[in-house]
Amino acid sequence: MQAADRDVALTEDQAAAADAGIKAMMPLSIEASAASEVRHSRPFLDYSLSALGDAGFTDICIIVAPGEREIRDRYSRAAIPTRFRVSFATQLEAAGTADALLAAEEFTAGEPFVVVNSDNYYPPDVLASLRTTTEPAGVGFSREGLLRRGDIAAERIAAYAILDVGADGYLRAIIEKPDPSVLDSFGSRIEVSMNCWRLTAEIFRACRDVPPSPRGELELPAAVQYAIEVLGMRIRMIHADAAVLDLSRRGDIPVVSERLRGVAVKL
Repeated sequence: MQAADRDVALTEDQAAAADAGIKAMMPLSIEASAASEVRHSRPFLDYSLSALGDAGFTDICIIVAPGEREIRDRYSRAAIPTRFRVSFATQLEAAGTADALLAAEEFTAGEPFVVVNSDNYYPPDVLASLRTTTEPAGVGFSREGLLRRGDIAAERIAAYAILDVGADGYLRAIIEKPDPSVLDSFGSRIEVSMNCWRLTAEIFRACRDVPPSPRGELELPAAVQYAIEVLGMRIRMIHADAAVLDLSRRGDIPVVSERLRGVAVKL
């Protein structure tokens, strides 16, 4: 937890969700029903799923931990979606994002698929562009787009991965947590990865073969890099001058909640 995060004022429900570590189920925007003026709170994942529905996705797989019930119960009982089907895959242990993706291999049935973070809210038009492309692809978000509305502070850009994209529009390298000199070398051309990809079944081999990170985990960015360098995968990058809402820190909760206030949700 960042020092500044400790001073963030949260509701009782938000504090409980933060302590439980289930970011996707963080209760956020407070809405008023036109009929009754009753105030309602939705989990963050409702907004992310609704954006995927807006983008035209019809089958969604949520990767959960063993024994997880809150997410399963919401989307299979309390709030059953009508615009898309929801499936669940279980990651047996928290062994990294590439390992999590392996849990969903059966769900993909050998077909191309899109993978996104559950603690990010992506613009539906960006997701739609990714869905309709015809080759492996990723989204490179411009630094200016991410900073424009102030959802992400400028000093946080270095905490994300930046993308080295060739003149042909294809990804050459993912640079994790770049130092200031690397950021300076890109000038105004910085494109940031928010872990938003359209991939093919070939990535599962990379997820299995990629070496563990220094933390001992199998990481999806490293698997993507492995797929490029070892397997010869070509990944076209889609440029997006747009904002992404990131709920990765406790201090993000009030800002993200305010940004999502009034956003229509349809599951």
